[in-house]
Amino acid sequence: MEASQTENNGTIVALSISRARGTKKYNVDAATLIGSLGLAGDAHAGRWHRQVSLLAEESIAKVRARGLDVAPGDFAENITTRGIRLWELEEGARLKLGEHAVLEVTQVGKRCHTRCEIYHRLGDCVMPKEGLFARVLSGGEVRPGSPIRVIRRAEE
Repeated sequence: MEASQTENNGTIVALSISRARGTKKYNVDAATLIGSLGLAGDAHAGRWHRQVSLLAEESIAKVRARGLDVAPGDFAENITTRGIRLWELEEGARLKLGEHAVLEVTQVGKRCHTRCEIYHRLGDCVMPKEGLFARVLSGGEVRPGSPIRVIRRAEE
């Protein structure tokens, strides 16, 4: 596989939702992305710029390498991916998930107002630097194993 294919194509590893803000997310077998709203059933869905959050499994592996037992959803991300360097994308990039869903990156990283357990244990966390937030342009059904690919870089 060429480097450009690895950077632009990947797989959804996990989908995670929470019914209330501030509560731990749990993994689901399938989910529906709703245009202009977010992930059905997730407390963070709404008409704002951070409808869905994404984090690469490769970013989670960095934390595991430092000795923490963490899993998809532990960073409060909705979609955990593999194979796309999410941390290299910029605002405005677009991602296609499954057959129909399209997301547009609206924010890279976030400022943590309260430090999570991961930060307290390591003194650092990957989500503020490598996590992405997006709005849903087109909805659709997704599940672990669904393809995810970059369909437009921010500069295009």
